[in-house]
Formats: sequence, C-alpha cells, structure tokens
Amino acid sequence: MSPVQAPVLDVRDLVLSYRQGDERAAVVHGVSFTVEPGEVVALVGESGSGKTSTAQAVIGLLAENGRIDSGTIHLNGEDISRWSSRRLRNIRGAVVSLVPQDPGNSLDPVMTIGAQVRETLEIHGRLDRREADRQVIELLTSVGLSEPALRIRQYPHELSGGMKQRVLIAIAIALRPALIIADEPTSALDVTVQRRILDLINDLRREYGTSVLLVTHDLAVAADRSDRIIVLQGGRIQEQGRTEDVLAAPQNAYTRKLLSDAPSLATARPRPPIEPGRPIAVTVRNLVQDFPLQSGKTFRAVDDVSFTVARGTTHAVVGESGSGKTTTIRAIAGFQKPTGGEIRVGDLDVRSLRSEELRQFRRKVQLVYQNPWGSLDPRQTVQAIVEEPLLNFDPLPRDQRQARVRAMIDRVGLPAALLSRSPHALSGGQRQRVAIARALVLEPDVVVLDEAVSALDVTVQAQILTLLAELQRDLGLTYVFVSHDLAIVRQIADTVSVLHNGRQVDYGTVDEIFSPAATAYTRELIQAIPGRKFPRAAFDRPPLAAAGPLS
Repeated sequence: MSPVQAPVLDVRDLVLSYRQGDERAAVVHGVSFTVEPGEVVALVGESGSGKTSTAQAVIGLLAENGRIDSGTIHLNGEDISRWSSRRLRNIRGAVVSLVPQDPGNSLDPVMTIGAQVRETLEIHGRLDRREADRQVIELLTSVGLSEPALRIRQYPHELSGGMKQRVLIAIAIALRPALIIADEPTSALDVTVQRRILDLINDLRREYGTSVLLVTHDLAVAADRSDRIIVLQGGRIQEQGRTEDVLAAPQNAYTRKLLSDAPSLATARPRPPIEPGRPIAVTVRNLVQDFPLQSGKTFRAVDDVSFTVARGTTHAVVGESGSGKTTTIRAIAGFQKPTGGEIRVGDLDVRSLRSEELRQFRRKVQLVYQNPWGSLDPRQTVQAIVEEPLLNFDPLPRDQRQARVRAMIDRVGLPAALLSRSPHALSGGQRQRVAIARALVLEPDVVVLDEAVSALDVTVQAQILTLLAELQRDLGLTYVFVSHDLAIVRQIADTVSVLHNGRQVDYGTVDEIFSPAATAYTRELIQAIPGRKFPRAAFDRPPLAAAGPLS
C-alpha cells in the first residue's frame, strides 16, 4: 500500500483577534480544517465571517493589529503559526502563495509587468537576467496572456482586469508552491472573465498538483470549483464536508440560507407577460454615443441601441465591461448628450432639454450606484443624505422634509435610530438602503440601478432585490437595471438588452433571452453563470414580485 500523504495545510483550533483601542476583539473562534494535496477547499462566508482573516493568518499577512491567539497552522508538516515575519517571507511564493482579490490594486503601478513577475523569481533564486526573462515569458504564456513578449514591457494600467489577474496568477505559480490561496480571485471581474480565470486556476492545479484554498462569498463558485466546502459565520465553522454532500443536504440553517439566496443556484421561475397596452416609460431609439480621442479620431461607445421599457416593469441592460451599458444609462439620465438617436422618458425628449429643464428632469429619473461605500458623503448623516434632494428640489418646511425622510427610511426597512449616524457606521446593505431612500425621496418615475447589488454579499443582495421588488409593486416604479450578472437578471427583469462592444446583440423578454434562440454571445454569458453544476431548485426563495400594478 502507498503511504497516506499528510495534508498540505492543517489548521487546528485557530483563534484570531484584532486590537481595537485598548481591547482585543476575537474574529475567528477555534477553526479547524485541512487541505489535502491537489485538493480545492472553498472557505465560504459573508463579509465579517472570518474567512479572509483565516487565509491571511495562513500566509502570515494579518494586519498589524491582528494576531494568532492560539491554535496551530501546519504547512507541509511544519507549524508556522509562531514564525516571525522574516521567516514567513522565505516561504511566501515558494511554499504558499496568494492570488488577491482586486487586480486593480494588487500590482505596482510604477513597475513593468515583467519586472513584477521577475521579482518573485529573483527573491527566491539566483537567476541571471536572461534566464529570468525567459521564465517570465514562459509563465505569462502558461496563464494564457496574449503577446507575452509585449506584456513584459507594459505597465498595469495598460492591461484589462482579466489580464491583470492572469499576471497575479503567474506570480503565484512562479515557484510552483504547494498551496495557492485564492482570495475572492474573480469577484471584481465580468462573468465570462471569471469563468476563464477559474478554469485557468483549475488547469494549473491539475498540471502542477498544487492545492487551492478558495476564499469566496459566492456559494455558486464554490459549488462548481471545490472538492470540499467549509462554511463560516461569525468566525465559527457552521458546516464542512464534500461539496456535493453539503449542497445535496445542508445540515446548517445558515448554509441553507446561503443556498437560497444565491441567484446562480436557483432555478428560474417564469415571469408573467407584461400586460398589453401598458404605457411606455422609457424609449431609446437608435442611440449613438461617440467620444473624442486625443488622436483627433472618435470612439463609438454605443452604436444603434434601441429598446422600450413599459411603466412599472424592469428592463435589464446586460454586458461585460466596455459593452456600453453605463454609457447608455448615463444618456437616459441626462448626464451626457447623445451623438445621435432619440431618448424619451414619458413625454419628454431628453436630448432637447436645457439647463433648468434638465435639472427638473432629474427629479423624474434617479440613479442608485454600484458602490454604497463610495456613493454616500462620509461627512453627512443619514438624515442629511436622504434630505438633500428635497433641499435641492422641494422647498418644503423643515418638519415636512424630516417627516418625508423618516417615512422613506422606514419604507426601505431601516430603523429611525440610524438617521443620526454617518455612512461609516452602517453595513454595506444598510448603506445601499440609504442610497435607495435618497433616490426615492423625490418620488421619481424611473430609477436606474447601475450594478446596484454587485458589491454586496449574496444574503444582503437577496434582501435588496426583494426590497426593490416590493417598492416597484407598491409604488409602480420603473427600473432600468444595469448588470453583468445574468443570474440576477433572470430573477428580477421583465425585458433585457444584451450589449457587446457597444451594439445590442439581443433584446426581448427574459424567457426569450434565456431560451436556446439567444445569440452566441448571450449563450456564452449564460453558460458562464457559476453554479450550473449544482442547480438548487429545492432551496429557491419565493419569486420576486413581477411587474406591479400601476399607481
């Protein structure tokens, strides 16, 4: 019999804490798990669950105020939990390496790509410049980066998000470590790029026999890509086991909630057809948007896009980065004048509006942005944030304004006690509810939601989507919902436009878009939705409200 291999990673009774002022707050409580050779283990949980802190402890990159209070971390049989930073540096890259979450902030902006990959090789080995450059090109080739000889001379800002993530993977595998920690490696990427990056990690794992600790909040990604799943909540393991076993029969209520909230794992429910004769809230016809380039030429960001949105329904504008979806909605909201075509909101021709007319028009169309951390003024209280549009547009007495604000805060499911707080004191879901309240306080006809749930954990995402459906049903709101995530679109939209390189390649009802008749590009987007390996109809949440009654 062949000898049983020891785990690559063996974490036992790990307790972590962070210093907060004069006290310490424990964030990980007695966590234990293993990662076997060649295995992919997914560490799953929401923000604050302790998954990233656990991964940082394994690679010795806890924040300055963090520490390991007790427990052990055995890497290739050695307990590294009490090693110094200097000693840990010797194994980073060589034994354990990290693929970080945000490719935009993880590469040095003033170093070429070649220099950053070569640095890893030079730190751990005595290579001459020519041999190092040869290995760099080999590594960039192995991760599927086009024109590697060109890329080594480029800087990070010259690469797309997916290309940057491939560079980070090349750095991570340069010395063929025993363990790769992939910390939300695709959360900032479009769904098709996400699939390619995850495929790449899997191919390299098989080729080199490397183990992977996949840190993610997305159970659908874990479902497709892991051998075992560990579910964390509040720094404690709620459940762990083989992926297929956990998904088939989750034992823990929290795991079941994560499953029910993940749109990628839910079976689509048919949405009723839009009632005939419903008034049209938004008309976009032959929209063209050009932007001037420094060369004197123009770049066409949107090319002949047309769709209509019935009042009280949701129209989704879908596409990858650079598809033209954000440019399209900025034109609808009156933030830029189209080069050509027509945009009408109700009876108003948006292109013809000037100065005060345009300002008043923005009462009718309100935006909710992607990032609730960046869209709220950190210097204002929640009361001031929601009240500000009323000060700009409605000269109401102070007591009436405050009553409107309190009513709207209540409408979006927040307690009145939060009115005196600043955004930094709120969770991500609470901040997005404040952003929605601010958008609705003027009672607009149309709300444009620009990736409004993509920055949120799946359970918070589900809560916000349910809230939006309730508000639409109760207030007769019309939504233009921008997203790169077709799993969410399938749950909430009535009609869909699919954009690719500025052109509309598909347009129709949700059922039509998700039918086999969709174009090749749309089929690629649909096939890239994670979680297709394990559809979870048994854990579907109740369907979101369909197009609501007219108010």
